[in-house]
Amino acid sequence: MPRLTASQRRERIIAATIAVARRKGLAATTVRDVADEMGSSSGLVHHYFGTMDDVLAEAFAEVAGEDLARTTRALAGVTEPVDALRGFVESYARVDANWAFRLWLDAWAEAPRRPAVRAISQRLNLGWEDLLEAIIRRGIAAGAMTASDPRAAAWTILSILDGLALQVVAHDAADALDEVVPWAAAAAERELGLPPGAIRARRDGRPPGS
Repeated sequence: MPRLTASQRRERIIAATIAVARRKGLAATTVRDVADEMGSSSGLVHHYFGTMDDVLAEAFAEVAGEDLARTTRALAGVTEPVDALRGFVESYARVDANWAFRLWLDAWAEAPRRPAVRAISQRLNLGWEDLLEAIIRRGIAAGAMTASDPRAAAWTILSILDGLALQVVAHDAADALDEVVPWAAAAAERELGLPPGAIRARRDGRPPGS
């Protein structure tokens, strides 16, 4: 059997970390857990990563980063800003089918104590904000939206999305699950001067073009 490269070993460690984090949560995942998941020793993990914080940060980056990349790809071919905004809201708020929000909840709780996790969280947050702000600026240029400060509007909408989605995840509020998208969409419509219902037409949870 071919010997694994350093890159492949790192990938195996990250995959094992993700598997454990899905079961136990990010904060409760330890080096010993990861080593047991791989059937190896803790020394192997320490050989490829300086600290457990680094391992957790890379695992978080892989899962949460793929969500951002997936949404970016899905919206790349959407030309109408309002359709793009609808797709953004629906993709971002899919808490029913995506455990990444649970990981975000863990990551935000751990960020003050884990600089490596905080750095990834900040980078990804900015990535989501950049994507939404670009949509808003396109909408303003097209005369479809209004906002005196596109960046502030983007952060406001993101904060509402995060707050609603994380409330559902943290409190297992299944009865509110179906309301996350329409509530967030309604807030975005008000923030950007859109008529009521402008971005609430679709309820299938898939961005346009997906």
